[in-house]
Amino acid sequence: MTFKIQILNNISEAGLMELPGKLYSISTEQTDPDAIMVRSADMHERLIGKSVKAIARAGAGTNNIPVAAMSERGIPVFNAPGANANAVKELVLAGMLIAARQLPAALAYIETLDPDAKDLGRQVENGKKAYGGYELAGRTIGIIGLGKIGCLVADAAISLGMKVVGYDPNITIDAAWNLSSKVQKASMIPDLLSQSDFVSLHVPLVDATKNLIDEQALAQMKPGAVLLNFSRAGVVAEAAAIDALNAGRISRYVCDFPSRSALKVKGLVTLPHLGASTIEAEDNCARMVARQLRGFLEHGDVINTVNFPMLEMPRESNYRLAIANANVPNMVGQISTQMANASLNIHTMINRSREQVAYTLLDVDSPVEPDVIAALCGIDGVLSVRYLPIS
Repeated sequence: MTFKIQILNNISEAGLMELPGKLYSISTEQTDPDAIMVRSADMHERLIGKSVKAIARAGAGTNNIPVAAMSERGIPVFNAPGANANAVKELVLAGMLIAARQLPAALAYIETLDPDAKDLGRQVENGKKAYGGYELAGRTIGIIGLGKIGCLVADAAISLGMKVVGYDPNITIDAAWNLSSKVQKASMIPDLLSQSDFVSLHVPLVDATKNLIDEQALAQMKPGAVLLNFSRAGVVAEAAAIDALNAGRISRYVCDFPSRSALKVKGLVTLPHLGASTIEAEDNCARMVARQLRGFLEHGDVINTVNFPMLEMPRESNYRLAIANANVPNMVGQISTQMANASLNIHTMINRSREQVAYTLLDVDSPVEPDVIAALCGIDGVLSVRYLPIS
């Protein structure tokens, strides 16, 4: 069997090489694809055909994908959390230096100089007086969101001699283990804002974080502080940030999300969405999602999705079923009953759920006939059934 993969953006060749040609056909114009690989293309208005079994986003955020609609169809949406973390961390450090050393204004000044001027040296010495800055060592950075990126930013800031205050009420166990003991924990966002010279945001854009930094939050920031947003544009209420800049309440807003209103605002430095734009990050993201996609298509394993439970099961039989269903009572019982009715012995079965979606992998000891698959598909609440035999 050959799996057909449609790519909607340029996907790193390093990632595509994870999908061997004897099993995978990869094209931008794929007909009836089994899966779609995407980076930034907006899929909300795109017709996603019935053949699609999975979507893989070569990056962390999935705002460009209709995740809820895919969940209703039993289609997992894979992403690459942490694969671009180092790239974003380094850009945050650059953002702090841009703000602290007035680098954009200084570079703009150099562009005005005449290289043939006889007094060029004097102009440089006189001009630099307007671009004095300050050092990062001894300053305090507040980090909101302590996932992979937030933890890396914290480590880097500590190495630079900075004090670090962190806030994340939903920190994972893995992140907590990786977090330096030197990070001071803030119990509330206002506590973090009031003591930080820099505030760096590392949270996903969800209902709870939309406009997280609004007029009220900006008023709680330390006077002259720098706001850094390399997370998502909607996490900051942009109009409120511009007002805070104009009023002198904060000194800089450095972000990765250009907009019409953000251009040519004094104190607002915006970059052209460079967070994951490194060779290494693009390779890492593509490799991660390609491996996850291969594990799902060939074996039904689910790792790093935003809408399915994580479930990985070693093969104990050549005959495997992967079933996605609504997370309602008695689904496992109905699935087991259909297996028993077909005289199929279940060798191994694992079922897990996440919010509205449940997912089951089961290995059986003998081949599964099409009528059994049809019966499973006919169970009310079953979203998808895939038969994954090894020939």
